[in-house]
Amino acid sequence: MAVAPGEQGGAVRYRLRAGEHRLDLNARLGQPLRLEWTGAIACTHCGRATKKSFAQGYCYPCFTRLAQCDTCIVKPETCHFDAGTCREPEWAERHCFQPHVIYLANSSGLKVGITRGTQVPTRWLDQGAIQALPILSVETRQQSGLVEMLFKEEVADRTNWRAMLKGEVEPMDLLTERDRLLARLESGLGQLRQRFGADAIRLLDEPPVSFDYPVLEFPRKIVSHNFDKKPEVTGTLLGLKGQYLILDSGVINLRKFTGYEVAVS
Repeated sequence: MAVAPGEQGGAVRYRLRAGEHRLDLNARLGQPLRLEWTGAIACTHCGRATKKSFAQGYCYPCFTRLAQCDTCIVKPETCHFDAGTCREPEWAERHCFQPHVIYLANSSGLKVGITRGTQVPTRWLDQGAIQALPILSVETRQQSGLVEMLFKEEVADRTNWRAMLKGEVEPMDLLTERDRLLARLESGLGQLRQRFGADAIRLLDEPPVSFDYPVLEFPRKIVSHNFDKKPEVTGTLLGLKGQYLILDSGVINLRKFTGYEVAVS
């Protein structure tokens, strides 16, 4: 799904991408929706047909060959570019050696995360965060992973997706949390600055942002739809949050099924 902040404080906007077509999902709230997987899956990178999707959209050859599917993408601190073993050095230079942001978000409670500067605020919306605050900027993805490791000693780095979808999230003071964490991690951040340079890890002075999601009714009990088990999903669309559709029959994470050919009506 394509997601964007709402205009002038309005609800986050969702559009379902299907080839060149875009379906305004906000406009479908309260209406019946039917999704049917045809059984076909195409790799989002090379386009070849595949019986199984790996890493949310790749065929197995691409999954084992592409740098964007390597374990260092989910664990940036393990970057092995300097060792000369990067799968695609040119790709890494374009994507990993650019500014990254370390942020705090409130999606199911306080969490820390990292993203490329160009992915703000999309990353927060994909996670269903109701609040977010960028706190530090670094020069490379590896540096962002090393900083995140420090923060993970004090705060979670994952979202409790069930709590997020139930709307069981209370607003919090992210500025106070930022100052508390920076004070506790001052020594570790200082060591990283000695390693990479005083200007490599920069403190950001930006205000927190808040998001409102288009949800008519939050589910009391989470029931997950899965195209691999049941190719047809039907129900009344009650809401959109993160990369989930909330139907009266259950929820479905559409990102999980990237590359699947789905008929929508």
